[in-house]
Amino acid sequence: MSEPLQPTPRVIPRSEHPISRADIDREALKVMHRLRDEGFLAYLVGGGVRDLLLGKKPKDFDISTSAKPGELRKIFRNSRIIGRRFRLVQVFFPGGKIIEVSTFRCRSEFELNGGEIETLASDNTFGNPAEDAFRRDLTINALFYEIENFTVIDYTGGVDDLNNRLVRLVGDPDRRLLRDPARMLRVIRHAARADFAIERETWRAIGRHLDKLALCPDSRLRDELFKDLRAGASRRWAELALTSGVFLELFPFYRGILTIPPDRDPDDQDLPDPAPEVALLFKMLKVIDRLAAAGGDLSEELIFALLLLPWAGARFDLPQRELSRADAYRFSRKLRDQLDQVLAPLNIKRSTKETLAMLLGNLPLLLHNRPEEGRDWPRWLSRKGYFRQCLAFYELYLAALRDAPPPVELKEVMAPPAAPVRKPRGRSPSGRRQGRAPAFAKGGIFGLRK
Repeated sequence: MSEPLQPTPRVIPRSEHPISRADIDREALKVMHRLRDEGFLAYLVGGGVRDLLLGKKPKDFDISTSAKPGELRKIFRNSRIIGRRFRLVQVFFPGGKIIEVSTFRCRSEFELNGGEIETLASDNTFGNPAEDAFRRDLTINALFYEIENFTVIDYTGGVDDLNNRLVRLVGDPDRRLLRDPARMLRVIRHAARADFAIERETWRAIGRHLDKLALCPDSRLRDELFKDLRAGASRRWAELALTSGVFLELFPFYRGILTIPPDRDPDDQDLPDPAPEVALLFKMLKVIDRLAAAGGDLSEELIFALLLLPWAGARFDLPQRELSRADAYRFSRKLRDQLDQVLAPLNIKRSTKETLAMLLGNLPLLLHNRPEEGRDWPRWLSRKGYFRQCLAFYELYLAALRDAPPPVELKEVMAPPAAPVRKPRGRSPSGRRQGRAPAFAKGGIFGLRK
């Protein structure tokens, strides 16, 4: 295959964009300066550049460089290489901060016109900045910021798409989705987060390739799904996922329960008058978004319980169903068996499904035994081991129905904190032992005094 011509990027000078070095993470700047001083190209890339251009504070500051992973390890001794399909280097800083650095990637032959398309093939090789930009999923995430002249470099039209509030796949959308069907989830997530529209050809390509989602590994779909639901825009995400058809591909058990108007324009990305079951789902997801906006993070079990409540209502008449204490356990076992079937494609953990059955199955019990104002819960119920978790779900459910702020003070609604990242151990290329003390412990970071 002949080598494709490298496009000339649009270079936006400092006077024409809002990004200031004062808004960029200090350690990310140090990494880029160190790489530049070592003779390598180094750019701030991806979502960090996108968010800075939108006037937002980035969650992460990722860097791409011409340096190879082995060269990065020599430059930054307090680092480690991670990844299987493509290797990244994590550089560690005090306070647990990590800056991820990747080497520019090459455009795959499968991404180029004329090459046979292979889904999820492992073909990562190193490349140059232009190839790296065209390798990325979305134009708005394919922007670079460089520190030599403080310019923004745009190979794919991402700046125009930001200005026009559009989410667009880089390149031919059909080929990009066939190559990696999970990209359609990222398109919807970013459109929901930023409240952007999805570019017309990208939107139509999603509709043409919905069935390809079944080719993605269960674990990957599950991970992408939780990113969507925890991004603070799950209500808008669900609307886009429903209108595009993605939602029913992820949750086929909702077919016949959640519906959209049959005469809807296929290019319409909104649901003007959602059906009652859809409206209930939106209420459940809105409480997740409100909690995220308040800095909270729901546990996996509570997110799924809210997501599945409209299904449980249609299938088991929850939460209106009246249950005696004796019936509650038997009903939860029946519910557990159904969850085994409907959640099988997502490979959900057994313990998660057990907790889901407990939360959904006991919601009627709490609703029909709630105390009058000024009184306590019945002792037989409040002394149950599951009561605190079920109470948290009950409070979230009521907050959703009342369109009220969620009870963020309930610790039971929170996800467990992420496990700390272990620093690399072993010996550096210089022979010094790593892991017990950071390489920058003396003399400041990179040998520069503070």
